[in-house]
Amino acid sequence: MKNSKTLKPICMIPARGGSKGVPGKNIKLFLGKPLIAHAIRSAIKSKDFQSVIVTTDDKKIATIAKSYGAKVPFLRPKTLSRDSTGMDEVILHTIKKLLSMNYEFDILVNRDCTAPFVRNADVRGSIQLLKRTRSHVVVAAYKTHLNPYFNMMEFNKKKFLEFSKKMKHSIVSRQTAPPVFQLTSFQAIDVTQFLKNKKIYTSKVLPYEIKAENGLMIDTQYEFKIAQCLGETYFRKMFSP
Repeated sequence: MKNSKTLKPICMIPARGGSKGVPGKNIKLFLGKPLIAHAIRSAIKSKDFQSVIVTTDDKKIATIAKSYGAKVPFLRPKTLSRDSTGMDEVILHTIKKLLSMNYEFDILVNRDCTAPFVRNADVRGSIQLLKRTRSHVVVAAYKTHLNPYFNMMEFNKKKFLEFSKKMKHSIVSRQTAPPVFQLTSFQAIDVTQFLKNKKIYTSKVLPYEIKAENGLMIDTQYEFKIAQCLGETYFRKMFSP
């Protein structure tokens, strides 16, 4: 990657206002602070980024994000904040807007604010892996026990269940099935390659393996409660002043 040793990455935190699973999720109080505040403070504390940018369509989210030190140099159009909007579109819009504002960067980290237990060491490791390989993106991931070769099924054309993926020989246990990864929480993205391909997931994606508990993402009320319990116990030191 060109200039990657001299240019600091940018951290992008997407946070639209129209959350459905947990209304107002991105600014819902989590361990005493708006959920998005934890991702912002963590990214700033890491000192790995030249800027921490929040992309949102919501003025209230923008105000809160700024109060915790993030930059919100533009509001995202409503057309890019729908349920049907893909992350590829959001990232492309953000990169183009930042380049038009004379930001200089060759790596963008897309960090999900609904994953409060992300470790900065893991984000840093993903950036380093991206720099030393020819990958287009490095994604946070963990090996999952849910496996399409062994215990995940879908309907076939005759409306009967069959395994989502098949092999020539039978899989007798999860341990003997090919490993599969649950994608989660953040991606380190080569900006040049993204502008060429206009999508995150090309043919050159590598995983950066993290612990499953660090990759917990909040999409439902149930997950919010689980995260609160973990934050008050298992991850208590992470949220100490």
